[in-house]
Formats: sequence, structure tokens, C-alpha cells
Amino acid sequence: MNTRVDYDLIVIGAGHAGIEAALAAARMGCSTLLITGNLDRIGALSCNPAIGGLGKGQLVKEIDALGGEMARAADECALQYRTLNLRKGPAVRATRVQVDRRRYQPAMKRRGESSDNLGVYQALVEEVVVSSGRAAGVRTAAGEEFSGGRVIIAPGTFLRGLIHVGRENFPGGRMGDPASSGLAESLGRLGFTRGRFKTGTCPRLDGRTIDFSRLEVQEGDRDPEPFSITSPPVELEQLPCHVTWTNPETHRIISRGLDRSPLFSGAIRGRGVRYCPSIEDKVVRFPDRDRHHIFLEPEGADTVEYYPNGISTSLPIDLQRELVRSICGLEEAQIVRPGYGIEHDYVDPTQLYPTLESKPVAGLYLAGQVNGTTGYEEAAAQGLMAGINAALSLRGEPPLVLSRDRAYIGVLIDDLVTKGTDEPYRIFTSRAEYRLLLREDNADLRLREVGCRLGLVPPDEAGRIERQRREISRTVRLLAERRVSPGEEVNRLLARLESAPIGKKTSLRDLLRRPGVGLDDLAGLDPELAALPPEVARQAEIEIKYEGFIQRQKTEAARLRSLEEIALPPDLDYASVPGLKAEVREKLSRLRPVDLAQASRIPGITPAAVSILMVWLKKLGK
Repeated sequence: MNTRVDYDLIVIGAGHAGIEAALAAARMGCSTLLITGNLDRIGALSCNPAIGGLGKGQLVKEIDALGGEMARAADECALQYRTLNLRKGPAVRATRVQVDRRRYQPAMKRRGESSDNLGVYQALVEEVVVSSGRAAGVRTAAGEEFSGGRVIIAPGTFLRGLIHVGRENFPGGRMGDPASSGLAESLGRLGFTRGRFKTGTCPRLDGRTIDFSRLEVQEGDRDPEPFSITSPPVELEQLPCHVTWTNPETHRIISRGLDRSPLFSGAIRGRGVRYCPSIEDKVVRFPDRDRHHIFLEPEGADTVEYYPNGISTSLPIDLQRELVRSICGLEEAQIVRPGYGIEHDYVDPTQLYPTLESKPVAGLYLAGQVNGTTGYEEAAAQGLMAGINAALSLRGEPPLVLSRDRAYIGVLIDDLVTKGTDEPYRIFTSRAEYRLLLREDNADLRLREVGCRLGLVPPDEAGRIERQRREISRTVRLLAERRVSPGEEVNRLLARLESAPIGKKTSLRDLLRRPGVGLDDLAGLDPELAALPPEVARQAEIEIKYEGFIQRQKTEAARLRSLEEIALPPDLDYASVPGLKAEVREKLSRLRPVDLAQASRIPGITPAAVSILMVWLKKLGK
């Protein structure tokens, strides 16, 4: 068979990266084909049934602001909303939504099937077709050929996927789905450097056999806000999650079975996730800890299955049963699906430009776990950006590259393409040096207009954002100008808030800067404040309370942008630049940074080397 069908863009893989990539490109007017090995698994949640979390919630808000689908789908299938780090500052607060696994996947499939310009097809892609150094299409295992001006690879854990349960292992990209070996070999032939990572999942439990009376209950937020800015208000009877812990007996069971664990027998050679390790890893790496946290998440409203987040394991099934039943509240628990580990290939992400286009093959983009990441949110963010940039490339327009001070998406992609990764990469708030500028609450202010410009967000949203921005500025000025005199009403309010009384006229801004004083507390002193929309009040309060810190980060970001404006020619001969050390020349020649800012972030590139490059570029008149 050698049927040829022409498309503008072909997306391989329909997980979180693939579906966002395909939807974005199709909505930007590209005829797009989404090819996956199983159409019934489009957008499937392969691991835990939750979207968001620390750092991840920020990504989801940014995806939503740009016109992506993850937040809307999470709202549609939500079981519980919870704001994490609520007692900490706004820079590190994040939303986590427990979702119904059985509803989320069909919701994403509907989006793909109902989109204009987007076709879906079930097949295993064996090869990327390349012509004159440029991606030109794909060839399937059945011999079919589909031509496309751009190709996006988003295969998740399927590249030479190998599933491990105890001493048994077998090929698979996910339990029940075949691995993709041909595509991995195709990438190797095209010159991509590949590595091997390991991830895993937990056994699922029958909720009817769990003694919830012995577990700590974790309820959702009392007044939850939807994840997406476009979703309706939340009207949901939220399901609780529960918390329990491992114990010394659990650890003895695991230690006794380490010789049967593929992690410690040498069967698994791929590097695992440092920040979400298997329970075997935790017991070995932290021998002094006598317990580890387990978070029991409901899989859905119409199923008895629970996901015991915290005991990801590839131990044999008999040991999985034994360790589960050693845990408080799980003494009678029945496993309905065993946990397993999975190894898969990934591509060294330093072989990508910041657009996620590959360096070895023009017109070929990579997104998701193939770039060495872990997590739904990281994959979706990359998929969205790959789809946007592939579409812009087809239209002959400049690419979209989000800087580190503009978005967590920018931090994620810059970390990958500049530094690479020797372990599965996960986003954290600590990775973002400008995290006070990149809050969840201002994602729409930062990126919504970009989504409008791309055609992924309705054009009237740009006007709404501009009106909101003006209203925030007006409120900040009002608070600075409006002054209150010492009096019984003001000082009684301050006493109630355990704040010192005032003895002279004081601006509302100065009162708001005090610890423990919020804008809602001051609303009774001025009718205009009481009438403010919640989103305006929140932004104005944050701007005033954190004014000094925000200004400092803006100044640092401006310094970074000055380096971003100095482009490095793609054909620059670093060997000819005098004064650079051999190690610096080798790294610059291999990684080919696009500007001085990216060069400065490459490990081992010193400020002195950046200065030398700057002088050399001036000498060349660039």
C-alpha cells in the first residue's frame, strides 16, 4: 500500500502534547492530521487523575490564556478543586483539579473530532519521511504514506516502551497499548541522540475495600474558581480525597523484595523521576524515614477505583498486594489494576531550537515526553507551542518564543533546549527566577492578547483584557490618592486586624501594605473599593503589597531582554572567536544558541565568555 494524502501538518501521537498541537494548528487554519495508535485513547490520563499542581497549575493557566484546551477539559470533568500553598505568597500558589478519568478522555476526543481542519486516523507511524533535509510526511506500519509540510512528533512513553512488573517485562507504550519501535529507529537514522528514561504508575484500588474512617480527609476549596477563564462558575458537589502513610512494616516488605524489583535487579536501566520516585526508590534512598505520604484520589464519580498517589511501583504483584495491605486503612484493600514501571526513549532536547523545531531535520518538531519531560501539563504546554510554531512557519510568519520572564512555558522550553536534562524534567516554581511576575492569577493578562493575535482566542478578549488592565491601574492610583483621617472607624478596623492605629492622615495604599490587611478589609472605607470586580481587586492588591519585589524582577527581566536582542548568527564560527576557552567553543558550536541570553544560560558559559562574544559581534558589525 502506498496511498498518499496531503496535509499541511501531521501530528504523531494523541496524548496531551499531540492533541494540543493538532487543535492549535487546525484552529490557525492548517489542514492537520492527528495519527495515533488507538483513537479510543486520545487525551487519556495514563497516571494520576489530576490536572495542575505546583508549577503545573501555572502552565495550565498559560495554556488556557493562549487558547489551549487542558483547563477547559479539566473544568468539564472536575471532581474537586484545591488551591495549593494558599497560606504562602501569590507567586507560589497553584490550582489542582481532581478530574474524572473516564470523562476526561472522551472530552478531549470530542474536541479533536469536532474541530475544523483536523482529521484523526488510527495507525502506527514507522518512519518520518525526509526530503532534502526537511520533513515531508510519514509512513505507517501498513505502508501508507501521508505527506505534510510540517511534522510534529509527540509519542509520549511509546518510543521503544518496555513495561516492567517484577521480573516480567514486555513491550508497550502504556498498559494495553503497543510500543513504537519503528519510529524510534527512524529518529536514530535521522541523527537524533537518544536516551532512556523510566516512569511508572501506582496500583489502582477498589474503594469499597478501603476503610476511609481511618484516613485523613482532604476536602476541596469552599468557593472554588474554575481553572479556565472561559468556564462557567463552579457548581459541583466535590468529592473528597484522603491521606494515609506507609510505615516501617511497609518498608520491611519492600526491602525484602528488592531482589525481585526490576529497579534494583538491573532490568530497568533508564533514569527515573527524581521528584516523583517509586516507593522502592523512596525506601532505599531515605532509610531514616519511617513513613511516606500517600494521597488517595478518586478515579471518577461512577467508578470504585482509587489512585494511591505515592506508591508508584514495579514490584511483583504479590508484593504489591502485601505492601498495600500493610498501610493504615488499606488492610483489606483489593488491587484492581497492578502498578508498573515503563522505560522509553527520549531525544536530547538540546537538539531543538526554542521553537521546538529540530536542528537535524527542518520542519520536524518534537513535543512532550520525547523531549525528556514528565507530566501531563509539561507535555500539553510543549504541544501547544509546537503546534503554534509549526503553523506560523507554514504561514511564513515569525515564530512565537516566550521568554523566561513572560511565561512558565518559556522557562520549561528554555531549560530543555539550553541545558538539556539527564533525568525526567518536571516544572517547579523554583525553576522560574521571575515567578512573582509569572503568577497563576495574571496568566490572562500576560498571554491572552497573544492568543487573540494567533487566532486561538476570540478577538473581543483583547478588549476585555485591556479594559481590565486600565481598571487595575486606576484602582492602584485610587488607593495611593485616597487618604483617611485618624478616627474611631479606621482605628477600630485596624484593631480588629491586629494592626497599629494611625495618628495622621494615611493613604489606603499604605494601609494595604501592612501585613494582615487586605483590600476586602478596606472596602468599608470607600464605596468604590466595595464595587470592584474580584479579579481587579486581586491584581491591585498584589501590585501594591509586592511593589518593591515586582519592580526588582522587572528590572532584572529588562536586563535579560537586552541580551535577547543580540542575536547570534546560526553560522557563527566559534572557533574563530579569540579568547574563548576550548570547552566554551565546543558547547556553543554544538548547542548553537539563538541569542546572547540563551548563550549565557548554557552551563559552563561564563559572563566573561558572554562579554567576549558581545565584543566579537560588534567587531563583525552584527
